[in-house]
Amino acid sequence: MAHYAIGDIQGCFDELTLLLAKIGFNHGTDTLWLVGDIVNRGPKSLETLKFAKEHDSSVQMVLGNHDLHLLAVGCGEGTLKRSDTVEPILTHPDGHAMLDWLRHQPLLVRGDRHVMVHAGILPQWSVDKAESLAREAEDELQGKKYRKFFGKMYGNKPTEWTDDLTGYERLRMIINVFTRMRALTYKGELDYEYKSTLKKMPLYLRPWFKAPDRQNLDYITVFGHWSSLGYVNTDQVIALDTGALWGGELTAVNLDTNEVIQVPSLGGLDWKTALK
Repeated sequence: MAHYAIGDIQGCFDELTLLLAKIGFNHGTDTLWLVGDIVNRGPKSLETLKFAKEHDSSVQMVLGNHDLHLLAVGCGEGTLKRSDTVEPILTHPDGHAMLDWLRHQPLLVRGDRHVMVHAGILPQWSVDKAESLAREAEDELQGKKYRKFFGKMYGNKPTEWTDDLTGYERLRMIINVFTRMRALTYKGELDYEYKSTLKKMPLYLRPWFKAPDRQNLDYITVFGHWSSLGYVNTDQVIALDTGALWGGELTAVNLDTNEVIQVPSLGGLDWKTALK
């Protein structure tokens, strides 16, 4: 029995199939974590979503920003972009059921030694607090007023967490931390713009996992979202988005042994010229 985690798939279903074959994944005995952004921009978003839904006894996922985008579009609170590849899901006869299943997926999954989120956990949040806040936002996503929530979800404010936040500002901040965070200012504010490498990061920013006094170091945080970061296994984090969509690799890690397994992109997009 093995426990694997795989980075952002983003509709690269053929690479996922090859990677699962390479690691010899067995749905009867092994378990798999998907760090979110399972759909969009790659060629087979529908197939990837169907895979996750059909195998939810052995596969767990967390919601990423692209998964939330699909849900927002699906309930009429988002707009399709020309780089999106989710229309086959929206027009599929079982599309509504697939979206309903996706909407009920978590923002955070906790294991014995690892915790999985899409983008990260604020340094000042313990894993207990992060899990509580994730459940708070999930209750809204899964509740009767989810359409209103998606109408209020988008935005870059607030940039800084305080426990006094309430209402949709509080929920938006929680969602942005779990699904969009990469860099923080030295004041602890989210920077929503920076997407490049650590080497090019401006001096007034630092990656969220390099902030001092992190309160979640009792777990290893497994995440994706930051393709230009690449594979990282240090500072009690494992970063798994290695740019399968952009011509890089799709990466799996055995969470019991730290063995890394990769397959190359099958003619992915050129990230330098890809549509935004």
